[in-house]
Amino acid sequence: MENLERKSKEIRRDIIEMIYSANSGHVGGSLSCVELLVALYFKVMDLSCDEFGKRKDKFILSKGHAAPAYYAVLSKKGYIPRASLLSLRKIYGDLEGHPSIKTNGVDVSSGSLGQGLSIANGMAIAKKIDNKEGYVYCLMGDGEIEEGQIWEACMTAAQYKLNNLIAFVDYNGLQIDGKLSEVTTPEPIKDKFEAFRFNTYEIDGHDIELIIETIEKIKSKKSEKPSVVILKTIKGKGVSFMENDFNYHGKKLTEEEYLRAKEELK
Repeated sequence: MENLERKSKEIRRDIIEMIYSANSGHVGGSLSCVELLVALYFKVMDLSCDEFGKRKDKFILSKGHAAPAYYAVLSKKGYIPRASLLSLRKIYGDLEGHPSIKTNGVDVSSGSLGQGLSIANGMAIAKKIDNKEGYVYCLMGDGEIEEGQIWEACMTAAQYKLNNLIAFVDYNGLQIDGKLSEVTTPEPIKDKFEAFRFNTYEIDGHDIELIIETIEKIKSKKSEKPSVVILKTIKGKGVSFMENDFNYHGKKLTEEEYLRAKEELK
């Protein structure tokens, strides 16, 4: 756990460096999902390949604006060169503002909100048809689940008994326009997923050990239902002046903000 916590802090530093260098980017939602990505890529997911060279476990960053966190993790796993991180959002750079399958390690181009869970369904169904092992993991934002397509996808996942699908909601309570509760609230989130026939869990999204334990519990349950883990998180987690401030959903960082953030993440 100590090693994973250290990686989380390193990834937060990378996120700040990338967004400051790019002069734009979505910092708040990138910082809030770090622990999940660290748990998945450094402990949970089976990243080995089958006979066709395809990774057994799949991950979809449906909230594609959190790409900086995703890229930082992929870099630490050796999929992309560390030097390319500072090319984020730059013309002729290697890394686009949202994930693209042109980037090594990325399974799905994403960023248009609401679509990731439908894609995850297709992957999970394909695994069942082909009798393939492995899980499909999909991370959504809490503002994203205001999209109607998410709930259509939930009905599909339940109908086809996609127990090889594990979805996550980054529930930080904020979106680009302000508080979730004051925009178009999807709450109560847990009750909704239960009504759509998901095994539903609600946990601290910054507790790596608990994230891992919850995923292991889901796998051991042998249920015929899809599962969702609602991660109670803090937007801007790790940088005090960014925490719980929707203005840091997407923002150009000033030099002062950059230096303050670096100091806090030492």
